[in-house]
Amino acid sequence: MSHLIVSVDPHSPAARAGIRPGDRLTRIGGVTVIDFIDYQALTAQCRLTVQVMREGVPLDFALRKGEYVPLGLNFETPMMSGTRLCCNKCLFCFVDQLPADARQSMRVKDDDWRMSLMMGNYVTLTNVSDTELDRIIERHCSPLYISVHATDPDLRAHLLGTPRARRLMNQLKRLSDGGIAFHCQCVLCPGINDGDALDETIRALAALPGARSLALVPVGLTGHRAGLSALRVYTQAEAQAVIALAERWRERLLRERDTRFVFPSDEFYLQAGAPIPPDEAYEGYAQIDDGVGLLRLLETEYREAWDELPKAQRRATPGGRPLAIACGKSAAPFIRRMLQDYPVAGANITVYALENTWFGPTVTVSGLITGGDLTRQMAGVECDAILITEVMLRDGNLFLDDMTLPQAIDALGKPVVPVGRQGEDLLDAILKLSETLEEMNEELGMGNE
Repeated sequence: MSHLIVSVDPHSPAARAGIRPGDRLTRIGGVTVIDFIDYQALTAQCRLTVQVMREGVPLDFALRKGEYVPLGLNFETPMMSGTRLCCNKCLFCFVDQLPADARQSMRVKDDDWRMSLMMGNYVTLTNVSDTELDRIIERHCSPLYISVHATDPDLRAHLLGTPRARRLMNQLKRLSDGGIAFHCQCVLCPGINDGDALDETIRALAALPGARSLALVPVGLTGHRAGLSALRVYTQAEAQAVIALAERWRERLLRERDTRFVFPSDEFYLQAGAPIPPDEAYEGYAQIDDGVGLLRLLETEYREAWDELPKAQRRATPGGRPLAIACGKSAAPFIRRMLQDYPVAGANITVYALENTWFGPTVTVSGLITGGDLTRQMAGVECDAILITEVMLRDGNLFLDDMTLPQAIDALGKPVVPVGRQGEDLLDAILKLSETLEEMNEELGMGNE
């Protein structure tokens, strides 16, 4: 096994040792390098021996460097090996529910534990062998993010569509015993893995010292499920039952483990018509990327930034710049109420809840709104600018339906402003638009004529 070195950072330890682009890395300290995880762990030493192949000839280089100084090698691929793909056939797989015209890159089903470590992606561990599990422990790869869904072996195998899913609790126990921390999630399907099954799942996970939290997320269903399993969305009463079960455990585990441990996603509270818990109930927002506490953190950050404004700016005023916020249906009422509670002088803001016609009306989150839905539903809206969450865009420019941000701006004839996820980002955008919109219009060629 070898890895092509495409460049060497100037003046780096590797460059000083004489390693060159075109060499192929094979071993560090006599250990075969499998991927970037091995590379990072093995190069953490201050003194090491690096072996490369140069034109078929093995060469050894002895290096000395600072403990946190990178070696300076760059490879063909960031992971130094291919992405590990999913071997499951989940009942609720979102990739299987994509529209026919979705771009091919969206159809890649990855399930790579290394991306869990590096990016916080959730993985099922069904494609992780015992040998690889040992490597995770040996390399101290922690924390990981693991899709549990159910701890009952037969139920999990049914949900994931593979007998490999039955091994999970043995895998989690080995990780926990090996000092690896992990955050868990359950995608819940009404009548399948909630109720008593969820109660047992929480009980089993809470008994593992390595388990740090459990996110509960309602199943996401699109309008493109022909030929797939018969699933449905949660009713309000069913969502309330999930929250009630979670709350019983949260109160108990706060006493026993000094953590609430179980964290229903914002979607569950919104579907249940229940209030979002206060800031302290999220214990640092470890599951924020799973939609747990996004709205509460947004409001907390927005309010804290709003509190620092001069008093004259913290009030509603007649007139003001007409601004629009376009978002998903689920978040719209919360954002609308937040802006009413914390008004900004000089800004007249209207929140528009967009229906998702590309995925289907049951998809209500803001991050899955497409450029087509944005431009069709916001066409003709009287406003000076439209604010959207940057999560709608990939690489800062591309909507899920391949419309670009400039194309959306051209179609709407007004600025479309992506806003960061933090509450102060939203407040800052509102303030800047209120003050400098005329300059933005001139830059975009939309000045009043």
